[in-house]
Amino acid sequence: MAEDKRESKRDEKGTMTVQEAGRKGGMKTAQTHGRDFYEAIGHKGGQKVKELIEEGKKAKALHAEKQ
Repeated sequence: MAEDKRESKRDEKGTMTVQEAGRKGGMKTAQTHGRDFYEAIGHKGGQKVKELIEEGKKAKALHAEKQ
């Protein structure tokens, strides 16, 4: 039933679904950039999260000192 809904929406608009577009873009990115690209952006993301956690800990400590 859900398949029929997607098919009819696709036929009405004549375009692909958001899911299909995302999959197509992801596959193209993987072909273009390769494994090293994903490792690098994963590392950058992890470093950013680490920085944000440290900033949150500092802010919490400052807030506790003020009280």
